[in-house]
Amino acid sequence: MVTLSIVGCAHIHIPGFVKMLLKRQEAGQVQIKHVWDPNPARAEKRAGELPGSKVVKSASRIWNDPEVRGVVIGSETNLHKKLVMAATMAGKHLFVEKPLGMGSKDSYAMAAAIKQARVHFTTGYFNRGKPEHLFIKQQVEQGNFGKVTRVRGSNCHNGSLGGWFDSKPDNPADDWRWMADPAIAGCGAFGDLGTHLLDILMWLMGPVEQATAQIDVGTNRYNGTDETGEGLLRFKNGAIGTLAGAWTDVANPCTLLVSGTEGHAAVINGKLYFTSKRVAGAEGKEPVPAEQMPAALPHQFEQFVDAVLGLSSAALVSPDDAAARVSVMEAMYLGAAKGKWIKPK
Repeated sequence: MVTLSIVGCAHIHIPGFVKMLLKRQEAGQVQIKHVWDPNPARAEKRAGELPGSKVVKSASRIWNDPEVRGVVIGSETNLHKKLVMAATMAGKHLFVEKPLGMGSKDSYAMAAAIKQARVHFTTGYFNRGKPEHLFIKQQVEQGNFGKVTRVRGSNCHNGSLGGWFDSKPDNPADDWRWMADPAIAGCGAFGDLGTHLLDILMWLMGPVEQATAQIDVGTNRYNGTDETGEGLLRFKNGAIGTLAGAWTDVANPCTLLVSGTEGHAAVINGKLYFTSKRVAGAEGKEPVPAEQMPAALPHQFEQFVDAVLGLSSAALVSPDDAAARVSVMEAMYLGAAKGKWIKPK
């Protein structure tokens, strides 16, 4: 059994993480000792869902507790740097919700501190574990697309249309309004959702040389916060990438596309269609059967817990990867503001 603590309960994914932790706790693998959040209502609610955990008024109690092996940082993004730096100084393993930081400067500073501390780290890029994405990565690495010329990622939902981020004064424990305030979250919809598929595109294609975007307020439900956007990327390997992220879509059927001189793949409604001149039978007319794809990997959060338990940590997102995604997203926002191509830092 390992002892963990929750440092910040603000993120919309925290309820899901609590459920995962509760199963681990019931299995005798994990004990959640402390819960901290600057909002007492949030901390009390999450602690009440995890038997044996106690609310602490100061995060320093967690940093100074030698029993605590790792922490789950689910705070507002503008608190990440302070909390991450404190955690690394205390030698705690880290799950940090995405994005890692408010911008490239603080993200790379955190990445350096995490690496220096030699602790386990990952962030919420759970799309890496999907069988269709693992299959495509294998085909890219085996050269079965030939020269990849174009990639596209799309991650959109109807969050603005459904009022997901509206203020909830009657329920402060589940008030996600801060996520639609870039001064606190570091971005709006384009960064919030787009970063997931940006991670997949960079995981497949490598570093980005230049980036720009068109980013708009959409319905303007959240006082000027962006709700939709389309990014344009030039990868260092020469491929062109496009990226969609939005809270204003009622459907998002085609989530990933990879096109090369000898192959093509598209993920449509969760089904993978694959064509390659180099692979016998890969004609793209029917979805790739599940038995021909790699097994799904556990959610990144589950992988983090496994790593702290001393199990495999090979598939964790690296601190440098997390920081690089913030840097490219920052370049797209700057490119949208200036109407020009920007080189990521």
